[in-house]
Amino acid sequence: MKRIYFLFLFLSVLTTTAQPKSPFEFLPNYGKNVTYYHQVENYFQHLVASSDWMQHQKYGETSQERNLNAYFISSPENLKNLEEIRKNHLNSIGLFPTKNQAVKDKTIVWLSFNVHGNEFGALESALSVAYELVNPKNLETKKWLQDIIVILDPCLNPDGFSRYANWLRDISGTKTHPGHSDREHMEPWPGGRQNHYVFDLNRDWAWQTQLETQLRMNLYHEWMPMVHADVHEMGYNEPYFFPPAAEPYHEQIAPFQREFHQKIGELTSTKFDKEGWMYYSGERFDLFYPSYGDTYPCYNGAVGMTYEQGGIGAGRAIVMRNGEILSIKDRINHHTKALLAVVELSFLQQQNLTTKFRDYFKENRSKPKGEFQTYIVKDHPRNLELLTLLNRNRIEASFANESKKLKGYHYQTNKEKTFEIEPNDLIISVDQPKAVLTQVLFEPHQKLTDSLSYDITAWSLPFAYGVESYALKGKLALQTKSQRTITVPQKTVTVYAYYVPWNDRNSAKVLSLLHQQNFQVRSASKEVAFNNIKIEKGGLLITKGDNLKIKNFEETIQKILVHKAECVPITTGFAANGADLGGEFYPLLKAPKVLLLSGNGVSNIDFGQVWYYMDQVIEFPLSIIELDYFKKVNLTNYTTLILADGYYNFSESEQKNIDEFVSNGGKVIAMGGGMTMFEDREGYHLTKFATEEEKTNATQKEEEEELYNRFLDYEGSERRSISAYVPGAIIENTIDITHPLTFGLGANYFSLKTTPAVYKLLKGAENVIYVPKKFQSFGFVGSKLKGQLAETVSFAVDAVGKGKVIYMIDNPLFRGFWENGNLLFSNALFLVD
Repeated sequence: MKRIYFLFLFLSVLTTTAQPKSPFEFLPNYGKNVTYYHQVENYFQHLVASSDWMQHQKYGETSQERNLNAYFISSPENLKNLEEIRKNHLNSIGLFPTKNQAVKDKTIVWLSFNVHGNEFGALESALSVAYELVNPKNLETKKWLQDIIVILDPCLNPDGFSRYANWLRDISGTKTHPGHSDREHMEPWPGGRQNHYVFDLNRDWAWQTQLETQLRMNLYHEWMPMVHADVHEMGYNEPYFFPPAAEPYHEQIAPFQREFHQKIGELTSTKFDKEGWMYYSGERFDLFYPSYGDTYPCYNGAVGMTYEQGGIGAGRAIVMRNGEILSIKDRINHHTKALLAVVELSFLQQQNLTTKFRDYFKENRSKPKGEFQTYIVKDHPRNLELLTLLNRNRIEASFANESKKLKGYHYQTNKEKTFEIEPNDLIISVDQPKAVLTQVLFEPHQKLTDSLSYDITAWSLPFAYGVESYALKGKLALQTKSQRTITVPQKTVTVYAYYVPWNDRNSAKVLSLLHQQNFQVRSASKEVAFNNIKIEKGGLLITKGDNLKIKNFEETIQKILVHKAECVPITTGFAANGADLGGEFYPLLKAPKVLLLSGNGVSNIDFGQVWYYMDQVIEFPLSIIELDYFKKVNLTNYTTLILADGYYNFSESEQKNIDEFVSNGGKVIAMGGGMTMFEDREGYHLTKFATEEEKTNATQKEEEEELYNRFLDYEGSERRSISAYVPGAIIENTIDITHPLTFGLGANYFSLKTTPAVYKLLKGAENVIYVPKKFQSFGFVGSKLKGQLAETVSFAVDAVGKGKVIYMIDNPLFRGFWENGNLLFSNALFLVD
């Protein structure tokens, strides 16, 4: 009977009019050099045209207008019923209302390749994996595809890949250069790892700040796969990595997900053992941070897995530490073997996968694991962006439609507190299909099973958005509504000015657009009221009297104000408390002329975060030049210089130019390593220690520790080192609410600290945002570092001559998702003068 089945299967797969070619047959340089992106698309078009086991779906375009593609691979019958299979699958987990009983259930497997553009062995292997799945001579894969739908995305990052591929092709000759001293192993800045805006797309799954992620996640949520494999490369000397993952595992990782990890490790190891290939598992790559290509699928019910092949920096071929030469073919073969094992195990485990996947959604909705079941975020303009994030993640939310007094956990004080829910407060219940993801993103205290984590260990959204929030341990009985009620201001015959509250990214975007249209804009430096309109600190005021040169004032300004719903007209400049609009408390804001440095020495991802903020978040123009050309720049053409994190090595003349720029009224925003030029430099006040006593005490402690460490064993050295380390934790900060740098942030600021850099409160500078003596922290902070954080500054302003230097020890733009940090940076750019 089995022979008859395979004969029937063999004959059926040969009925197509054309036979698919292997990538080696179709592409003459496949396995010898990197494949151009258009060649990748051409090959997949060939597979689609020559096989009825594959369908193509373009799901969007990148910033550079390259196609984003997904390929559905399964039996012809399954592909004919693809939409019904999708709907039935979503119905089984509560995400679609109806089910077609005539269509059988299938296991959904998603394979993602090349999220990092310079890890090109991943993309190359996608061609080989796809071919083996549709290859009519491979009867094993045809058997799997009777019950499996494979969704294959060959390149999540076409722009980054093309940047790398075009460079490698440009500098490649006919001969390979396996030795390390060749330019094909020396990728130029900014590299191809990141996307167009130099963002790491593999850290963006949950935050979805980037276009590629947003488009991909639209398709992902339409399918909700049961298994997801994320295919990478790492340093070329590393053996192959496959699951199981390393600790820490997040507490929300389900037993069936752990079991599948173990089984895939067992299956893959047997295949690698037969080939004699080196590998490891259970080390380094953990399952904790929620925005990776393995963890995010896990928190959405799938078995998420990372696969890593040595290859970064290898070019076309390179000599490894063991003396062997690693080729492109090696990288392709290893990935192909491992990824086909994913499909195979999914086939073997299909019944168990289907049952456990569905149970995951039912059980986590009815019996959630996390401490809290309801989250309340008080009404605030920043909730608009929060709601956008929740919608992108398909997390359900509603708005309160009545008032009610309750007692619950208060994020900002880390204590139980009595509070009142009011209409328009945002309500997020765990009683929904995305129960686990909701808890993971909102839980204040993430539980680490191992402090050696690969990434940040705290990310709770109420802290990221800087909005007062509460959590309840039970369900909430409350009248809710689907939309926030917006009070539309009454139309007035006479408009004296327009008021724009300063409290979110849209406030900054409005100011950006006003500056570009040459409007004169004032900012309130104190709280006042005009009639019944309360003006908050930082609020923008655009008066007719300041803008007599603007033609069609009201018509022009209204086109800009549509970006900010809370804008209101003011009919008088006479204030109820004496601070009239023509007085000293409303300084005119100058439109900044911004220069951002790039190139070797500048952290590419930190540069990208600033560039993206300027170009996409607030849409404000800036000039970008590479460090090598900085000496040619006339700084008098600019008012603001931004130094993103990096390792700057300014010449004496360049430092002198910056000194003169600041002294004459310029502003420098120095972030992380961008501050080093100013540290302990005459005329500036940036020092690690404010007094000699502090410095002496710190030096003495270090010497005592070095003496003690002489008797410690080698084995525990790695774990001891993390006592002075922070992978990423949330730290409570006190703020000076009277300073323009803090306008709109709230009563305090929770900063995401990702480096161990520590500066005691500065002497002679304004310590605007700093860690108090007693502070709260969330996530892992090494014990030694935690003891040093008290009374250290996070953001400071140094007045030098007529200008200012703004020191940013922490990064407010980290990965683009720390929403309150976006406003803080906006303050530094626009309000601090």
